[in-house]
Amino acid sequence: METISKRKEKGLPVLNKSLECNFEGYDASLLMSETAKLRNLITKRGTLEILIPLCCPTDPVRHKQFRHALKGFSTRTLSIRLKELEKSGILERHRYNEIPPRVEYTLTTKGQEIVESVVSILQWMRKWANRKR
Repeated sequence: METISKRKEKGLPVLNKSLECNFEGYDASLLMSETAKLRNLITKRGTLEILIPLCCPTDPVRHKQFRHALKGFSTRTLSIRLKELEKSGILERHRYNEIPPRVEYTLTTKGQEIVESVVSILQWMRKWANRKR
């Protein structure tokens, strides 16, 4: 069985249900640094709203569909977020040489994993929403 200190040497800790759930031995500064990177990635306005529609259908999502679904977002903001997510390896952009131009987006494996994590957090929120403790 892998110990916490061995896991620490490899980078971020992985919680293992067979181990007691505590944070002894974790490098707090490393966790804080990684948390900041995550926050910068997913907390920008519109990012989560872009990712969720991509996880539900199996078909790629077109720019036009995002514009329709994301009321209140400017085309510019949407384009910036899509480019950021593509650059970070979360989305794949597919451009077709057609008239009118067609651009579609799909989640990468990395993107699917982050969406699964977001859904887990949403499930946690739903579970605890009406409980005082």
